Amino acid sequence: MFSWREFGAQFRAFGLAIGIHVLMAALVVLGTMNWQPFREPQILGLTIEAVIVDTSQIKKQREEARKAVEREELRQKRADQLKQQQKREQEQERERELKAEQRRQEQLEAQKKREAQDRLQKLRMERERKLEAERLKQQQELEDIRKQREAADKQRKLEAERLKQIEARKETERLEEVRMQEEAARLRQVDAEQREFRAGQVAALSDKYHAAIRSVVTQNWLRPPTAQPGLRCTLKIIQIPGGEVISAAIAGKCNGDEATRRSIVAAVERVGILPYRGFEDVFQRDIDFYFIYDGD
Repeated sequence: MFSWREFGAQFRAFGLAIGIHVLMAALVVLGTMNWQPFREPQILGLTIEAVIVDTSQIKKQREEARKAVEREELRQKRADQLKQQQKREQEQERERELKAEQRRQEQLEAQKKREAQDRLQKLRMERERKLEAERLKQQQELEDIRKQREAADKQRKLEAERLKQIEARKETERLEEVRMQEEAARLRQVDAEQREFRAGQVAALSDKYHAAIRSVVTQNWLRPPTAQPGLRCTLKIIQIPGGEVISAAIAGKCNGDEATRRSIVAAVERVGILPYRGFEDVFQRDIDFYFIYDGD
């Protein structure tokens, strides 16, 4: 929409353009008129008079007037364009400010909504936690009461049964007790024999297991020059099922120097996987390995 100021500027420009065109027309008319004083015509025979009108000056004035109009129109046009550009920029700036304010308001609303949701979520979680705690408490109380009742019922039944059968089963119980004692003694004997046999098997397998470990570690041991016969070192080895070594370290007495100790630990690490297949029954995650070196 045009303001009154813009309308007045355009009206003045239009009036100026009309005035310049009227001035140009007047100059053309005045330039073509013969301003000689009036006198009686004289017939002097066949005489032809010609009036030479110099139109270059008129053309020049007309061109200058046209250029002036064009310059004024161009100036006015540029002024109008500048005003329009400034108006558009102001409108764009206002629009940007409005959008920025709208975004800020939306962000504030979103933040308030998130905070409200967070508070609501915390209240809901606290309420659920209290309800769950109360439910568990009640459930535990009911469970305790049930167990107490079951125990009391069981005790009453046992007492009633014992009172009812105590006289009738005295002899039977004595004989059963004797039989059970004999059977228990027999089972203890069999179990002892089996444990003894199993212990012997496990001990033999354990000896083989430690011997196999000692063999692979010794094969991978790079003996340092300072290692002397009579070397005795205890290592703590941690492994996982399958024999893979997790860690190894000197964990007891060791009569070797620091270089010798490091070489023994490095030998275990170099093996990487200790013997496992066939030794599953005696496998232990943590083992105390006794390294021995008595010379080549």
